[in-house]
Amino acid sequence: MRTLHYAVAVALALAAPASAAMPHAGDRIAGALHHDFVEQVVADSLDSPVSMAMAPDGRVFVCEQAGRLRVVRAGRLLKRPFVTVPTVAFQEEGLLGVTFDPQFARNARVFVCYTALTPTRHNVIASYVARGDTAAGEGTIIYEFDTHAEHLHVGGALRFGRDGTLYATSGESGDGTRSHSLASTAGKIVRIHTDGRIPRDNPFPTETRGRHGAIWARGLRNAFAFDIHPKSGRMLVNDVGGVRFEEVNEGRPGADFGWPVAEGPVHQAPFVDPLYAYAHDDGCAITGGIFYAPPRPLLGAEWQDGYFFTDYCANEIRWLSPDKSPRLLRFGRTSVPGPVDVRVNTDGSLWYLARGNSSPTGGPGTGWGVLVRVAPGPSKP
Repeated sequence: MRTLHYAVAVALALAAPASAAMPHAGDRIAGALHHDFVEQVVADSLDSPVSMAMAPDGRVFVCEQAGRLRVVRAGRLLKRPFVTVPTVAFQEEGLLGVTFDPQFARNARVFVCYTALTPTRHNVIASYVARGDTAAGEGTIIYEFDTHAEHLHVGGALRFGRDGTLYATSGESGDGTRSHSLASTAGKIVRIHTDGRIPRDNPFPTETRGRHGAIWARGLRNAFAFDIHPKSGRMLVNDVGGVRFEEVNEGRPGADFGWPVAEGPVHQAPFVDPLYAYAHDDGCAITGGIFYAPPRPLLGAEWQDGYFFTDYCANEIRWLSPDKSPRLLRFGRTSVPGPVDVRVNTDGSLWYLARGNSSPTGGPGTGWGVLVRVAPGPSKP
């Protein structure tokens, strides 16, 4: 984010007073969101959560920044983590992203992105095999990013494409010159096979060597989150801005989104302008993003195929229509401050993850993270 320390402080300033009671598991909150949707707190006391993923069986896996991958099953946060990866929470580094193999029901593979500590601090992608609610044995590192320049803007989101390849994002880690370079994994979207091999049809085969062959798009500042539509394959990428704009970008192979030369719409070839951008009088850090495309749209057909995203400082969920020139609708302010991720569960409900009333320094150990389910209220058909 802008950095995490700054964003947390701003979010707290915009949130309820510190003396206000935080919601707890089982609490229901009505009236804060669009069309009187109801928020229900599913889990509380999460330690500095960063992101989450929904398993095909309805379980929710939550990344705690200090390295624990927690499991929420049947509405209950399990005490024992699925796995604890070898990392530490420092500024924006730690356990950052999680996703499930498209063949999870068959192979039980779970993929995570975290900051490795040796021999230098750098993000890695690792795979684990699930045995019930815990990992079976040690994980396997399948891809390693370059060393971080600083401890911020490190990305770490993971998604699978419709072709079964794995996409991951990175930030420029405080050095904007790396974002455009094809000799650096910083400020990029990378694309790999599940065993770490680099696809032959990646867009820069002759300009890159080694791990850099995984580069699929470039020119990002801090691609904190992204999503791929399960049917169309369309990709939208949330890039946390610098001093001017927050961006939603249309992902495409070989794209250059312009950072650090361009921020927001500049209409300057060869840079790709964002699909949607907003200035910092309307928020300060774009975080989670998800296409709403469940088999059964529990929220209503009017939301189908649109893109939900969150702003960390505005404490708000917003929605972009699926059009090429999208319209924005403010879905509503979250009752828990500091939303960092948003997902759609198998029943069509919308879930968000928020850091809550964390300490002003944004450090780990605050124990205030909250997982919330959003669904129609009793009066909504």
